[in-house]
Amino acid sequence: MILIDGKKAAAELREELRKEVVELKNKHNKVPGLTVILIGDLTPSQIYVRNKEKSAKEVGLKSEVIKYPDSVEEKVILDKIDELNKDDTVSGILVQLPLPKHIDKQKIIEAINPSKDVDGFHPMNVGNLSSGYESSVPCTPLGCYLLIKKIEPNLSGKKAVIIGRSNLNGKPMTQLLLKENCTVTITHSRTKDLKAECLEADILVAAVGIPELVKEDWVKKDAIVIDVGINKTDKGIVGDVAFDEVSKSARAITPVPGGVGPMTIACLLKNTVECFKRSQL
Repeated sequence: MILIDGKKAAAELREELRKEVVELKNKHNKVPGLTVILIGDLTPSQIYVRNKEKSAKEVGLKSEVIKYPDSVEEKVILDKIDELNKDDTVSGILVQLPLPKHIDKQKIIEAINPSKDVDGFHPMNVGNLSSGYESSVPCTPLGCYLLIKKIEPNLSGKKAVIIGRSNLNGKPMTQLLLKENCTVTITHSRTKDLKAECLEADILVAAVGIPELVKEDWVKKDAIVIDVGINKTDKGIVGDVAFDEVSKSARAITPVPGGVGPMTIACLLKNTVECFKRSQL
């Protein structure tokens, strides 16, 4: 069994990006810039944004965090996004979710210029991804995809099963694997006989938010298992996969924590660099 080390893979990707940023600076005399808007004082969001800022600086990006209280009016955020859209030194814009209830998430997402949408949530990027065109890809599924490719470079003809149909992970994950010529089944809470579907999978991606849902007898021998779940339980943070059981039969598996999580931030940096490169064409 291969333990898929997300920390190591993320460190390798950051090092590649650091070298690329040096080359871009030499070529264009400027570096990619990432601006994050943080609204309110939710602890998980603050920790996540701090990690993003630290990682961005580590690879040589220009990094800025703009903070607002959770009482901020929606118009203030929309005006700031408009200003950042016009700022040539900003390659990528990210508004940290979740947002306060009085701010319309979709309106905020759609206000970001698609060419600066490093989260990959703008409808234009979603449409481009599903049509097989160039686009920014949401960071978590992109991270999952890169981890899968490290284990199995040729995915053509593989059967992939995804548990979870969210816009953040399940749907974009489907598009990435279809592009690799996988046969993809997307399952969810209403799927009949979920276990039987999972047993078909050469690649199983669990992103449903149910602690240790996937048991050993749900996974066929030598499957690649990617666990996107992060669930707080009495025994600490666990994924959607019963790791101790499933690791006995899987070909490769991501741990929680230390699997997909570190790759998510590394892929945000990758998206920022890609947005910069496209803007220089």
